[in-house]
Amino acid sequence: MIIEIKDIDVFYKNIHALREISISIPKGKIIGLIGGNGAGKSTMMKAITGLVPKKSGEIIFEDRKITDMDSASISRLGISTVPEGRRLFGSMTVEDNMNLGAYLRFKKEKKKEIQKDMDEIFNLFPRLGERINQLAGTLSGGEQQMLAIARALMGRPKVILMDEPSTGLAPLIVKEIFKVIRLLKSKGNTILLIEQNARMALKISDYAYVMESGRFVLEGNAKDLLEDESVKKSYLGV
Repeated sequence: MIIEIKDIDVFYKNIHALREISISIPKGKIIGLIGGNGAGKSTMMKAITGLVPKKSGEIIFEDRKITDMDSASISRLGISTVPEGRRLFGSMTVEDNMNLGAYLRFKKEKKKEIQKDMDEIFNLFPRLGERINQLAGTLSGGEQQMLAIARALMGRPKVILMDEPSTGLAPLIVKEIFKVIRLLKSKGNTILLIEQNARMALKISDYAYVMESGRFVLEGNAKDLLEDESVKKSYLGV
């Protein structure tokens, strides 16, 4: 396993946000995490990336304990995020936003290596290549989501954490984004996919967890969960 999370508890003052959460993320797989608003999905991502303190439990990344590391140190180890709401620098260009994703690499690598990666990402997202000098804030919602993924990829991450990548996007754009996520997996990327769009998430995940009130209530092969009656009733509208 590239990431092992064992019995993590997180509190926001008196609110028990995560309750003895344990999860395994194998290398090269897509792990889905589904649930409604307030279930604790985003807190899960923040716990992994060091943005919230853990009351108990531990997080292991490549056999190294990262439970109490700060977020910058965790990022340097090879964990990149695609945050909910994209969080781009709207007054900066597409190219500048992507270069920010590679900022940890500039001291170690030649600029041509970073440019090579950018060119490959533009093959993945041709629209970004066409808008390389356009301000990120003027892009459409779908293009901004593509840029958020592209920025994460520029760090050459070992694991990508995606928080609600379909939020606010039209159905056709959602299909396009999920097609890219499938492609990333085919290239060997490891992805934790946090999603409210349960149907789309389960269709592309290898394994999935269902979260309610800060705890996992169900887990299993994602395709099996698609057929689970309780999942259908609660999350798929069937």
